Amino acid sequence: NVGRSFAYWEAHYPDLQRRFPAQLGKVSVEAFYRGINRVQAGLIRTESDEIHYHFHIMIRYEIEKALIEGSLQTKDLQAIWKEQYQRYLNVSVTDDNQGILQDIHWAIGSFGYFPTYSLGSIYAAQFFQQATKDIPNLKAQIQKGDNQQLLQWLRISIHQHGRRYNAQELCIKLTGEKLNFKYFMAYAKDKYKDIYEGL
Repeated sequence: NVGRSFAYWEAHYPDLQRRFPAQLGKVSVEAFYRGINRVQAGLIRTESDEIHYHFHIMIRYEIEKALIEGSLQTKDLQAIWKEQYQRYLNVSVTDDNQGILQDIHWAIGSFGYFPTYSLGSIYAAQFFQQATKDIPNLKAQIQKGDNQQLLQWLRISIHQHGRRYNAQELCIKLTGEKLNFKYFMAYAKDKYKDIYEGL
């Protein structure tokens, strides 16, 4: 919500250009911003854009659920992985390194963990929406490279509580409502409408 925003890069892109003059010296901030926010389906979860990322998570969740309930056997994992990637992302899995073996989670016994990545994005959008209400001119501050008030807001609103509240309780305390997917959808629609229809 911050680090991939246009406002953030308006402040920090000149420094990045100075550090990488050969690569970025002639690239505008608008082109750079569009580049780092390009939406394109791919095979690798950790290289995915922030829209397709959630399809990667959904595929893993569905596979985990089927394994745990017994409707899917381990011998069928390779085939179901390929089928799901074709179905949801329209990409063909060429080998297991870029397919079923790309994550370490299952090998170390971390079942049920993948959905937390998507939940984090959904919470972040809702929290950031609240921050924009609580901090006047937040976008203008970010455009100037000033994140101090946002950091202070995070420390007071979230960080200081540690594990005193569970996620749902903290969300209600902070935003006045339970986790609501509409904030992530609004964030994604607004952001990518601007990117693909012009800044």
